[in-house]
Amino acid sequence: MVFLDPAARRFHREWRRTASSTVAELHRAAGLTPDDPRLNEVVGELALKSEEFRSLWARHDVRGKTGDAKPLHHSEAGDLDLRYDSFTVNGAPGQQLIVYQAVRGSASEGALALLGSLHADPHVGGDQAVRDRNGRRRFE
Repeated sequence: MVFLDPAARRFHREWRRTASSTVAELHRAAGLTPDDPRLNEVVGELALKSEEFRSLWARHDVRGKTGDAKPLHHSEAGDLDLRYDSFTVNGAPGQQLIVYQAVRGSASEGALALLGSLHADPHVGGDQAVRDRNGRRRFE
């Protein structure tokens, strides 16, 4: 998405930083599993289709994904300032669990709650969704 989807530049408010980080993470993965056919296919496709990817790939930066700030722009919720943390999944080598969260009480936390209510399934758990006097969905 970062390199081939035009919407990525709007979604990632710090696109250049995200692009650089993404390539450095791909370099790390390539170093750990150099014969992975799917990874080689992805790198090849990106190299063919994105000049920016080729330029960043040639720098040979290597970095793992641990945790950082992630400023995003969501089409419905607006700007989101999130933090992510990455965890190794011991039972699944090569897999990571990445958790995004907003600071408690922040505008981003409110925006995430709004997104959750807008896209919640009103039939989950058999509860009926209704709107309160402020227009927010709640379940009864």
